Amino acid sequence: MNEKSTLSQNSQPAGRRFSRRSFVGAGAAGLLFHPALGQSGTIPGRPGAGNIHLSLAAYSLREDLTAGKIDLFDFVRWCARLGLAGAELTSYYFPDNFDRDYLLRLRNFAFHHGVTVSGTAVGNNFCLPPGPQRKEQVDHVARWIDHAADLFAPHIRVFAGNPPAGTDAATAVSWVADCLRELLPRAAQRGVVLGLENHGGITARARDHLAICSAVGENPWFGINLDTGNYRIQPYDELALAAPRAVNVQVKVEVHGSDGKQVPTDFGRVRNILADAAYQGWLVLEYEAEADPWEAIPKHLEELRRLFG
Repeated sequence: MNEKSTLSQNSQPAGRRFSRRSFVGAGAAGLLFHPALGQSGTIPGRPGAGNIHLSLAAYSLREDLTAGKIDLFDFVRWCARLGLAGAELTSYYFPDNFDRDYLLRLRNFAFHHGVTVSGTAVGNNFCLPPGPQRKEQVDHVARWIDHAADLFAPHIRVFAGNPPAGTDAATAVSWVADCLRELLPRAAQRGVVLGLENHGGITARARDHLAICSAVGENPWFGINLDTGNYRIQPYDELALAAPRAVNVQVKVEVHGSDGKQVPTDFGRVRNILADAAYQGWLVLEYEAEADPWEAIPKHLEELRRLFG
């Protein structure tokens, strides 16, 4: 019997551009020497990137969640069985008209299973001119900042969106940056970091993604949600450009090859990119490949554990 068939339904208990490199360097310089840390403030012998915590995105089980075969409580339980430190609870799979009591029960359930809600993720479009439509999008993300805070989730993934036909890149960048700046005071008040994902549209290339970051400005409550599978052209070069601004990393098991077809991700190369950027934090497996996720995900997690510790 596989994991999926054993899960019960509804089981619920009653800027950083301090640049990451300069920030880490400054922090290390201020540490007193200790034999367990070494001169650099890092743990001797740790390969590649340091202080990485593994999580799994609920989107990885999207078919069963959408079909109602499992719910987010089941997903958290499976993350615990996999020995994961975290679970990313994608907003799409919350029940309709949920309330704060639901969020607190879910948070409590995760706590009693030894799982941290590493973040949540919303769908939105900020590539809109000022007006009612854009306000609706900003208000939607603002509500999810509050939901993330209730879940004790430190991070929320947001999109930039697709600019309307005929919109020049500079205008689209300014629209997205305006929305993010409007939300940052609320994010800071609730203690939730906003991570802007490279999700196609205006963020299809790292240069435009970084242009938005520059327009937003340096802010400790904002950065990049780096998705390793979303750059379609020279993906590893693009990842290396964006990685220094990463506040959360979603790792896919495939990337786009030079012929446009999907090829297996070189996890070792991703590790080296993150290590070079001095990234520390959550590494969230977001599984989108063809194989059965219930069978494939544990195997990929073992490889990630081997590489990232």
